[in-house]
Amino acid sequence: MITTILAAAADPAAHGGENPYGLGAALEQGGIIAQSVFGILVLMSVVSFYIMFTKLFEQQKIINQSKRVRSSFWTSNSLREGSAKLEKNSAYKQIVDDGLQAQDQHGKLTDPVEAHDWLHGSLARSEAMINSKLGTGLAFLATVGATAPFIGLFGTVIGIYRALIKIGSAGQASIDAVAGPVGEALIMTALGLAVAVPAVLAYNWLQRRNKSIAEDLSAFSNDVLGYLASNGAVRPAAAGAATKPVAAKPAATTTAGQTGGVQTRS
Repeated sequence: MITTILAAAADPAAHGGENPYGLGAALEQGGIIAQSVFGILVLMSVVSFYIMFTKLFEQQKIINQSKRVRSSFWTSNSLREGSAKLEKNSAYKQIVDDGLQAQDQHGKLTDPVEAHDWLHGSLARSEAMINSKLGTGLAFLATVGATAPFIGLFGTVIGIYRALIKIGSAGQASIDAVAGPVGEALIMTALGLAVAVPAVLAYNWLQRRNKSIAEDLSAFSNDVLGYLASNGAVRPAAAGAATKPVAAKPAATTTAGQTGGVQTRS
């Protein structure tokens, strides 16, 4: 039954060739305010989805880089050799190159600074730059999630106001007089929620993924720092590397005459 009603409402022929209560009619009756609110909400939705898919692509790219780093990077003979194996625009390559550059720059400092502090600061700055790039655009998603319902509510208020004006002008509350403005008001409310909910969900999801990526970058940065500070003596084991089995020690036997042994007589 509901399907039949919706189909009849959407069929222009059921209303003499044009639906007087459709979206187009509501926007036309609402004037510049309703059209502006509708345009703003649609623009916010388009930009939100663009940011969401763009950030998903960037995050997945770094996650894939992390898998390759764990599997092959630490099998290299040096950091420079390992860096050469990474992609040109890899976030992990940026950390390694910044660490190597900081190591080269430390010997040129005239003011004595601990090598550990200098390297740690350079690697932390590199991490912060990557995390900042990953977070670009998320503020817009948060803004859309917080403001879109109120923008839709503004359109709702204007629609209700126009409905009251029509009631006052007609002198009576007829359905024909208020159906258009009230329908416009409900459309704006629904549109505001439809724009805000995906933006909030995307913001929370992307933030959680960014936090996981930041943890992986921090762990890798710490490994690079340990390698540089120990001149290569300290390095993590590569993922999937075979571990040598520990040979079992033969059990100690106690013979006659040894401490704790029992001496027998012949």
